[in-house]
Amino acid sequence: MAEVAFEQVQKSFGAVQVLKHIDLTVHDGEFLVLVGPSGCGKSTLLRALAGLDGITRGRILIDGKVVNSLQPKDRDIAMVFQNYALYPHMSVRENLTFALKLRELKPQDIDARAREAAAILGLEDLLDRYPRHLSGGQRQRVAMGRAIVRDPKVFLFDEPLSNLDAKLRVQMRAEIRALHQRLKATTVYVTHDQIEAMTMADRIVVLNGGVIEQIGAPLDLYDDPDNLFVAGFIGSPAMNRVGGVYERIADGARVRIGDSVLAAPLVAASTGQRVVVGVRPEHLLPAPDGRLPFAVDVVEPTGAATELFGTIAGERCCVLVNGRTALKPGTVTMLRAAPEHVYLFDEESGRRLR
Repeated sequence: MAEVAFEQVQKSFGAVQVLKHIDLTVHDGEFLVLVGPSGCGKSTLLRALAGLDGITRGRILIDGKVVNSLQPKDRDIAMVFQNYALYPHMSVRENLTFALKLRELKPQDIDARAREAAAILGLEDLLDRYPRHLSGGQRQRVAMGRAIVRDPKVFLFDEPLSNLDAKLRVQMRAEIRALHQRLKATTVYVTHDQIEAMTMADRIVVLNGGVIEQIGAPLDLYDDPDNLFVAGFIGSPAMNRVGGVYERIADGARVRIGDSVLAAPLVAASTGQRVVVGVRPEHLLPAPDGRLPFAVDVVEPTGAATELFGTIAGERCCVLVNGRTALKPGTVTMLRAAPEHVYLFDEESGRRLR
């Protein structure tokens, strides 16, 4: 496998700059996920690594070698696309072996690699079928198998699960992660789905507007976001955010939200400073001693938990309750949150106050 490095990478389409000074290292054997909203530059960065798109400035290195001027076929990477990109007139076996035949490998080596990939992905009984006879999940396995047989230095995945139904996405997430743990391959995976990012990544890179907002392990980003964008993007349901006023008091600090107050951590802010208060849905707890009124509008039971949607000081919020609840739409309940679960952000810049 290999380490991948982006050094001051920039990409522009005319006057529009879609990648801005990207500095990023993907460690040898790491599963790194690029995540962000549509148009953030994640697929552009992946395509630049693959050699499908050039870059305007900067360097891309694979295993210490600058690959800016190399053609895709010379970069020793394998890419799995969103639309599978299988040859419809070829059987599964032929799809798996086509690239190897172009490289003029020995027939026995080609057959051995194809059989090994088929065994890893459970395709042994499907080798003589054509793509039109396969389900979406089976086609995605074939696309992954076609990448595996090449034994590349780096695997690239471009939103490979977005065409699958919800149940199959969950299954394929686990299969791709298990495949990585087996092959220990350097992998760069692009998705807009932060649940995929959270459940699959060794590290996540959060992109926004062509800029890296934060890099870290999934739970590090969840527990310790650097700014409002990361706080709102990582986590489902998203972190609640309401406006408030920071106040220092004798025994600590609090934030005033409308006519109510909530205990808060001590941060580098002054009394009277306007802030954005962030609290994750699972940390807002209905309690008789709560001091934050929550007007319930919608109750969504999911079995193991119940999601409550409503308003706090006129702003939309979500509360996640374990198990069942007697709360109904139209009721008002009082909430509390421990200070260590209250995040404060600068109202203008969006950066985390610490």
